[in-house]
Order: sequence, then structure tokens, then C-alpha cells
Amino acid sequence: MADGQVSVAPTTTAQQDLVTAGQRRINVIWEITQASVTVLITSAAIYCAVKDIKSEVLNFAFIAIISTYYARTNHTKVGGIGVPYDGR
Repeated sequence: MADGQVSVAPTTTAQQDLVTAGQRRINVIWEITQASVTVLITSAAIYCAVKDIKSEVLNFAFIAIISTYYARTNHTKVGGIGVPYDGR
């Protein structure tokens, strides 16, 4: 190996590797979906603000989705199953 690195024997089974690979794929899909919804809601809120359109429902949706999105993406909550994340 390059630079004197030695491989370590795996500590998971092939089935566990398949499960975590599936979780990663689902997490990517979920993150893309979350980001898309957040961008759409933000765009709608900006459009309504520029056009002076009042919508209480949109305002509540914007606040709820943005706060949930940032709470999720600040790494205090991680998806999937397995070892609990202790934080930074």
C-alpha cells in the first residue's frame, strides 16, 4: 500500500454493508427532497413578498420548513439506524 498504510480487517458482514449502503442511498434521496422543498418554499415566499401577496399559510409553511431544515442539517439529528450520534 502507498505511504505505509495497512488495511484493517472488516468488522461488518456483507449484509450489514448492504443495509448501510441502502440507508445512504435513501438519505441522499431524502436530503435532495428536503433541499428542493426548501428552495421552492423560499422562492414562493420571496415572490409573494416582492409582489406584495399576503399568505398566512405560506408564511407558516416557510417558517416551519426552514426551521426544520436547519435543525436537521446542523448535524444534531442524523438519519438511519445504528450507533447513536453523540454530536461534535
